[in-house]
Amino acid sequence: MLRLTSDVQAFEARATDADLDDLRARLAAARLPEAETVHRAAPGPDRWGQGVPLADLVDLVDYWRTGYDWRSFEERLDRIGQFRTAIDELGIHFLHRRSPRADATPLILTHGWPGSIAEFVDVVDELADPDDADVPAFHVVVPSLPGFGYSDKPATTGWGTEKIAAAWVELMGRLGYGRFVAHGGDWGGNITTVLAGRFPAHVLGIHTTFAAGPPGLTTDGLTAVEREWAEETHDFWHHRAAYAKQQATRPQTIGYSLVDSPVGLLAWILDKFAEWSDTEDSPFETISRDRVLDDVTLYWLTRTGASAARIYYESHNSLDPDLRVDVPAAITMYPRDIEKSPRPWAQERYRQIVRWRSPEAGGHFPSLEVPGYFVKDLREGLAAVLAAHR
Repeated sequence: MLRLTSDVQAFEARATDADLDDLRARLAAARLPEAETVHRAAPGPDRWGQGVPLADLVDLVDYWRTGYDWRSFEERLDRIGQFRTAIDELGIHFLHRRSPRADATPLILTHGWPGSIAEFVDVVDELADPDDADVPAFHVVVPSLPGFGYSDKPATTGWGTEKIAAAWVELMGRLGYGRFVAHGGDWGGNITTVLAGRFPAHVLGIHTTFAAGPPGLTTDGLTAVEREWAEETHDFWHHRAAYAKQQATRPQTIGYSLVDSPVGLLAWILDKFAEWSDTEDSPFETISRDRVLDDVTLYWLTRTGASAARIYYESHNSLDPDLRVDVPAAITMYPRDIEKSPRPWAQERYRQIVRWRSPEAGGHFPSLEVPGYFVKDLREGLAAVLAAHR
């Protein structure tokens, strides 16, 4: 058990009945646009050519209003263990599951946007207390990024990825973890990279699905597959990243809609679950409606649509081009992720890659899309990281 101190306090997530009633009332009174004008006769990615199709949204809104159970998600968070602590005068919420294994290694998992701690709720127990005594076990810490979930919303600028990484070192130290391993994807992968590069005395090594090389690298010498990855990533940032430009430049403007309209928030986030997952027609081919709604409802009830968007304002394109990671790194590039770095590019930043994997399935949300593979890959990757110290 975690020994609570004045710095670390137990926390319980409890939405009021009034907030849940208000959500259902807003969903019932939603004003929706007409259907999209793209061809929609057959299932397929073309249905999403203008964004979330009306029929899909109507079905999900109805389920959110009449069938979804938020209390079940609250109970799952409580079973894992929830806490809060103040770092640099900002309250940070986190899940903490200590392993019963004496040989367990501390591990911090960092989510991104439009994710949340909901991405990792289903894998924490397997990582902390695996059935197989021969696989590594971890003391698992899952913080909510500043401005996300039950963490406080920064009232001033400055909470970018560098400051968050420093806060994670402080957080782990308060829990008694002076040295630890780290995993992340999306913004969590960026923060994990900063953690490893800035704090090698504390970070034993990392596992990441984000591996941005330094800028200015050429495609000379890349394989055909690696060139395709580079082209797909370039296409994404030039043709499909309007959400990032909006949140990096005008997060307050989009924030009004995200905090005031549950349907607007749902559509803004569902669009990314659909486009960034390894599916052909709908994100629900691999991710359940409940898991998506756990994530969206957490944003809604905590009123964090605007504050979460500000991580783009704080840190978009801010990764230090000179930052290098010398601690052992395990890197996994999922085939349908939005950014896939060729290994020769990644090696320019991550100087000790001990394991590199390119699985056959999975997208931007692997802990939700392919949770079995995700846990196995994370264990094996971190085992390789830890073996590099022996």
